[in-house]
Amino acid sequence: MTYCVGLMVEAGLVFMSDTRTNAGVDNISVVSKMKTWEIPGDRFFCLLSAGNLATTQATVSLLDERRLAPSEREPSILSQPSMFQTAKLVGETLKEVISESTPTGPTADGRFFASLILGGQIRGGRPRLFMIYPEGNFIEAGADNPFFQIGEHKYGRPIIIRTYDPQMSLEECAKLLLVSFDSTIKSNLSVGLPIDMQFYETDSFERGYRRRFDQNDEYYQTISGGWSDALKSAFDALPAFQR
Repeated sequence: MTYCVGLMVEAGLVFMSDTRTNAGVDNISVVSKMKTWEIPGDRFFCLLSAGNLATTQATVSLLDERRLAPSEREPSILSQPSMFQTAKLVGETLKEVISESTPTGPTADGRFFASLILGGQIRGGRPRLFMIYPEGNFIEAGADNPFFQIGEHKYGRPIIIRTYDPQMSLEECAKLLLVSFDSTIKSNLSVGLPIDMQFYETDSFERGYRRRFDQNDEYYQTISGGWSDALKSAFDALPAFQR
């Protein structure tokens, strides 16, 4: 299992993903689930992945191959005219990989299940954020649904819903998502550190600040401990139950 979030605010986009992959309690390893592409000054994309590791890695590898030799391997992810067309290409590539892996084709409940979050911006358009399903179709984030989660999302969703504000800075978004991830990590052993984070600032058209938080990261430990203390204080401050 995994946990990934893509969040959109007026200042830009924030992406966060855990790195734990496991094939049993005694076979746990660290694998990045975040991939970025850019043409500085023109476009930037970030892709988060959840689901079957072989499927997601094959999808990213195929997108990379077609990018590195676009004259021979069209279409390239970096040649699409819009974010919508880029999301369409990524969805078609995911569907292609799943179809080649199973004779029954891409199904949401198959053993080769995978889902993706794609966000970024192309010059001439606005920043956009999409969630892509194993069938190849996708939906777009908007004012009513400004973030997407894939993987083990239920534990970290409440804090985002209660706290999100479109006027938040990217730094405030990072704090919010770290609380969401800390709640998930404490509730589900299949999600774990390190955590990868990527910023994208609106109209920058290039890769922004990136950071990996591990178990020794001082800021993450401060957030984790501070959130636990704040919850305990809030609980203690609630009125006592009366029989």
